[in-house]
Amino acid sequence: MNHPNSSPRPGGPYRARNTAGFGVCKGLADHLEIPVLAVRAVVVIATLLIWFWPGIIAYIIAGMVMKPEPLVEFDSESDAEFYNSYTGSSTMALQRLKDTFDNLDRRIQRMESIVTSTKYDWDERLKDNP
Repeated sequence: MNHPNSSPRPGGPYRARNTAGFGVCKGLADHLEIPVLAVRAVVVIATLLIWFWPGIIAYIIAGMVMKPEPLVEFDSESDAEFYNSYTGSSTMALQRLKDTFDNLDRRIQRMESIVTSTKYDWDERLKDNP
């Protein structure tokens, strides 16, 4: 689902979401920037003429191993990194999110404790500024 004048998504090929099968051929075609019909033709011909069962098994394994295509385009490399880590291990990605929000919560608590402390005299500071 690459748009014209855009580079392929970082992180390797993704399975396409809007196909009849697993989306492996369309995902490879999008990644390699070639027509999907060419990839499907090569896969079908190779499977029928050369390796029937290994070809079918390889397609099924590729469908299970490849990450699903993101629903929206990535805005930054960090978005792509998070998506790839989430699809690789959702518990690891959720732990990263939890750690980030815990750090943010600690920073906010520190700021609140400074501002609400008795040592911080708002009245004096406000009187000094005209």
